[in-house]
Amino acid sequence: MSDGKLAGKVALVTGSSSGIGQGIAVRMAKDGADIVINYSGRIEGAQETQRQVEALGRKSTIVQADISKVADCQSLVNAGWDALGKVDILVNNAGVEKGADFWDVTEADYDLVLGVNLKGPYFTTQAFVQRLLKANLPGRVINISSVHEDMVFPHFSTYCASKGGIRMLMRDLAVELGPKNITVNNIAPGAIITPINKGLMQDHAKLDPLLRNIPLGRMGTVDDVAAMASFLASDDAGYVTGSTYVVDGGLMRNYHEQ
Repeated sequence: MSDGKLAGKVALVTGSSSGIGQGIAVRMAKDGADIVINYSGRIEGAQETQRQVEALGRKSTIVQADISKVADCQSLVNAGWDALGKVDILVNNAGVEKGADFWDVTEADYDLVLGVNLKGPYFTTQAFVQRLLKANLPGRVINISSVHEDMVFPHFSTYCASKGGIRMLMRDLAVELGPKNITVNNIAPGAIITPINKGLMQDHAKLDPLLRNIPLGRMGTVDDVAAMASFLASDDAGYVTGSTYVVDGGLMRNYHEQ
C-alpha cells in the first residue's frame, strides 16, 4: 500500500483515456489511489492510462460509459464499486465543445455539449452520492470546469452555458452535501497543452497572441491541473468546498478578445 496522500482511496475519473483526465488518473495513482478509468469511444487510450496506473503499483478497472445517458452514469459508478470495493473520489472531467455562431447552433450540437458537460456530471454525481450515503462514507467531488464558467467565449455559447451551469451546480451541491461530509469543488483550467490543442500549438498566428494574454507567458500542462485535483481529493483539502480553483497562468485576469 502506498503511503501517498491518497493511499487507501479509490478515484473515478470520467474521460480518463486522454488529456487532462488521463493526467489526473495517473497523478492520483502516483499519490496512492486506485483508479476507475472511464472512456466513451477509444479503448486504446483507456488501456494506456491503465498501463501507467498499474506501473505505479495501483489497481484499476476500465469502464465504458457515455455519460450523456443517465443509465450509463449509474452503471459507471456501480461498476467502480463492484471492481474496487468503493469509490471515494469522483472527478467529472469528460467534456466536449462545438464552435458555431449562436444563430447557427443546432439542437443536436446543443444536446451533445450540454449532455456531456452538464447532464453527465449531474447524474454521475447523483449516482456517486447515492452510493456514499448508502455506505455512510464521506466523499470528494471535483468538476473539471473551465475559465469559461466565468469568462466569455464568443461562438461557443453551448460550452459557456454548460460551464456556467457547472459553476452554479457546484455551489449548490457544496451546501446541500456538506452536512453529509461530501465536498464539491471546481477546477477551471485555462489554455492547457493537450492533444486537442495540437493545431493551436503549431499555429503561431493564434498561439502568440494567446501567450501575450497569459501573465506567466506559457500554456499550462496537464500536470498543472492534475496537481490541483490531487490536492482537492486529499485530506489537506478537508475544509475546502464550494469554490472554483482557476489554473490559467493569470489568463482570466488579463484576457482581451482578439
